[in-house]
Amino acid sequence: MREYDLTTAHWRKSSYSDGNGGNCVEVADGVPGTVPVRDSKLAESPVVLVGAAAWAEFIRHNGR
Repeated sequence: MREYDLTTAHWRKSSYSDGNGGNCVEVADGVPGTVPVRDSKLAESPVVLVGAAAWAEFIRHNGR
């Protein structure tokens, strides 16, 4: 399994995040071929790594 150093990753919150403690996710840019995703309420939460093609398909089907 490949490991990624995300200590300097620039995370951005989903535009769907409500900011009131609801279901919030963040994604990080700049990881070739992969989109790191985490819970925005917990900066130290586990990170899910999603393949770039799968992420693009997810976004396409969710109107983004």
